[in-house]
Amino acid sequence: MENSQHILECDLLVVGGGINGAGIARDAAGRGLSVILCEKDDLAAHTSSASTKLIHGGLRYLEHYEFNLVRKALIEREVLLRAAPHIMWPLRFVMPHDKGQRPGWMIRAGLFLYDRLARRELLPGSQGVDLRNHPAGTPLKPEFTRGFIYSDGWVDDARLVVLNAIDAAEKGARIFTRTACESAAREGRHWVARLRRADGTAVNVRARSLVNAAGPWTAHFLQNAAQRPSAKSLRLIKGSHIVVRRLFDHPYAYIFQHPDGRIVFTIPYEQEFTLVGTTDIDYQGDAGKVAIDQQEIGYLCELANRYFRKAITPGDVVWSYSGVRPLVEDEAASASAVTRDYRLELDGDGAPLLSVFGGKITTFRKLAEEAVDMLAANMPAPSVRNGAWTEHACLPGGDLFGPEPSNRAVSEFDSFVQDMQRKYPWLPPSLVARYARAYGTRIDALLSGRTRMADMGEEIAPGLFVAEVNYLMHREWATTAGDILWRRSKLGLHVPPGTEARLDEWMQARRAAA
Repeated sequence: MENSQHILECDLLVVGGGINGAGIARDAAGRGLSVILCEKDDLAAHTSSASTKLIHGGLRYLEHYEFNLVRKALIEREVLLRAAPHIMWPLRFVMPHDKGQRPGWMIRAGLFLYDRLARRELLPGSQGVDLRNHPAGTPLKPEFTRGFIYSDGWVDDARLVVLNAIDAAEKGARIFTRTACESAAREGRHWVARLRRADGTAVNVRARSLVNAAGPWTAHFLQNAAQRPSAKSLRLIKGSHIVVRRLFDHPYAYIFQHPDGRIVFTIPYEQEFTLVGTTDIDYQGDAGKVAIDQQEIGYLCELANRYFRKAITPGDVVWSYSGVRPLVEDEAASASAVTRDYRLELDGDGAPLLSVFGGKITTFRKLAEEAVDMLAANMPAPSVRNGAWTEHACLPGGDLFGPEPSNRAVSEFDSFVQDMQRKYPWLPPSLVARYARAYGTRIDALLSGRTRMADMGEEIAPGLFVAEVNYLMHREWATTAGDILWRRSKLGLHVPPGTEARLDEWMQARRAAA
C-alpha cells in the first residue's frame, strides 16, 4: 500500500468508476497509456447500476428529433452485443396500442425509421402484431388487441462496468475502488492529485491528464476538488424501478405509454421476476442517497395495471432501486425530454482536464473513444502506441468462439452454455448456466483446478460458494456483500434474509486472516 509520501506517475488519472470512467480507462490503457482510475465507492455503485438495463437506440428520442443520437446508439447496439454476448442479448419489445395514444401510422413511421437509421445484422425488424393470437397478448387486458414489436438489447449494467475495469487492469491500468480524489491541482505540465482510501491512507498521483467522469458529481468535482468550475450545468434526473414476482411467462418485454406521454418498460428479470421502470423526476438532493418514494411506486404500479390483467400493488414490490442520471441541461421543459446525448469539455489551459457531461450506457464505448482521441492528441508520441481499438474487441469473457467479436457468439450463446455444462458435468447445470452468463469464457478461471463440488468450498448461501466469492474479491474488486449480491450479481433477489450480513461477516474474517 502506497503511503502519502510516495507519488504514483501516470499519463491519465480517471476520476469515477461508472461506465464512462471505466470505458475511458479501458480505451486509454489499450492504446498504451498508463492509467489510474479512482472511484470513491464500488464500481458501478450509483448511476451505472441503476439503469433500465437496456442497450437501445432510444425509440422515444425520435420524438425529440435526436436522430444523430439514435443513429449513434443503434450502431453501438450491435457492436456491444458482439463484444459481450454473455452479459447482453437481443430482446423483443411489444408495444400495445389503443385509441388514446399516437395514431398507428405515426408509430409505424417511427419504427420504420428506427429499423433503418443504422445497419442491422443481429436484430430482426419491427412488425405489427395481433395480440389476440400472440403469447405477449395473454397477460394483457382484453381491450389491447393490436400492437407493434421491435428489437433492442438487454445488458447487465453493473457487470458491463466491471468488465471494462478488468480489461483496463489487464492492459496495465491501476484500479482504486473506495478511493476518493480529494484534490487535484495543475503543477507545470502535470496534474498532482491526492487520493484518500476508505481506511484514511493517502495516495499521491502525478498525471499528464485528468479525466472527470464523476457522473452526478461532475460539477461538484470541478468546483471543489479541481477548483475549475465549468459553464456547463447538469440536470439531475431521478429514475426509479420496481421489481415484482413474475407477471408473465414469455420472453418478450413491453413498452407501455402513459397518457401523459411518458413510457415505462416491463421486462423479464432474473427468471423469477419482472422489472418495471423508469420514472423521470428532477432531483435536487444528495445523489449518494437517492431512493424511490411512495409516489413513484404508485405511479409504476398504476401504469402496469393499466395494461395487465393481473394488478400489482406496492405490497407486491420485492425490491426497488433508484439512480440519478446526470444529463446535459438543455432547457427542456420535462425531465423525460432532456437529451441523453453527451458532451465532452476539454480544458487545455495547462495540463489537460477532460470533463464528461451526460451520456447513456449504450453510447459509452463511443464516448470513451472520442474522449481518448481528444486526450491522445495532447500526449507525447511515445505514450500513445495504438489507435482506436475497442470497436473490434471483445470484453473479458466475450470471446466465446475466438478472439474477434462475432455474430455467432450472440446467436449461438445457448450452444456455449451447453458446451460448458458438458465440460463441468459435476456442477449443477443451472449453476453452470449462471456462471456462463456472468463470466463467459472466464468461467474457466473461476473453476480452475476444481473437479468436484467439494472443491468449491462452503456454500455460503444457496448457489453461492466460497470459490466464487474468492474470485470476485481477488479478480473483481468486491469488498462487501453488497458488491457481490447486488452489483457483481443479483443473487440478493434469490437468497434468504440475513445472507448479506452473514456474507459480510465471512468476507471481513477472510480479510482479517489475510
